Amino acid sequence: MSTEDGPPPELAERLGYLFKHAQSRLTALTAEALAPHGVSAREVAVLAVLAGAEPASQQQAARRLGIDRTSMVAFVDALEARGLVARSPDPDDRRRNVVAVTAKGRETLRRADRARTEAERRFLAPLSRSTADALRRALTTLAREPGRPERL
Repeated sequence: MSTEDGPPPELAERLGYLFKHAQSRLTALTAEALAPHGVSAREVAVLAVLAGAEPASQQQAARRLGIDRTSMVAFVDALEARGLVARSPDPDDRRRNVVAVTAKGRETLRRADRARTEAERRFLAPLSRSTADALRRALTTLAREPGRPERL
C-alpha cells in the first residue's frame, strides 16, 4: 500500500510514522507555495521573527527560533544578500548587530505568509475546522518544552 492510500496497517498507529509523513506532505505543499516568492519556509520563519515588535540581534532571533547561531548567521547572510534584511550596530551595544527586515523583506514576508497560510489550509482541508483547531492546539502543547509554562 502506498502512502497516498494511507499508512500500512502495521504502521497506522505509530506516531513517528504518521508525523513524518504528514510533515513531509505539508513541507511539499509549503515549498510549492513559497517557490514563486523566492524564499523557503525556514526563511519565512526567520523573517517573521525578525519582523516582530522590536529589533532583535541575531542571537536573540536564533533563541526564539530554536536554532544555533551558526545557522542563524547563514540565514541572515542569505536574506541580506537578497535585500530582505539589513544589519546595523546596536546603538546600546556596539558589539552586537541588530537585524531589521527591509521594506522589500516585509513585502516578501506578507506575500509568502499568505501563500504559506493557503498551503496550510489545503493541508488541513480534509479536517473539519474544529478538528484542525484542536490539532493546532495539541501540536502547540506537544511542541512546548516539558515544565515550561504555556504562552498566551
